Amino acid sequence: MKTAKRLDEFILAALTPQERLEAALKLARAVFRDSTLSMEDLEAAIQKVRRHIYERQAKGRGGH
Repeated sequence: MKTAKRLDEFILAALTPQERLEAALKLARAVFRDSTLSMEDLEAAIQKVRRHIYERQAKGRGGH
């Protein structure tokens, strides 16, 4: 299992931060697809996370 973990880390390291975010959100959609949460709830949560990340990035760039 240790080798598999390193392979996963290597694959993630090859992705840009934006690609990692997109992969995580795509995975979340797939995992929660059959849950009692509605797709609208999931999409709203994804948008909230994206908004938070983009705001934090904007602050890091001086707000521009």
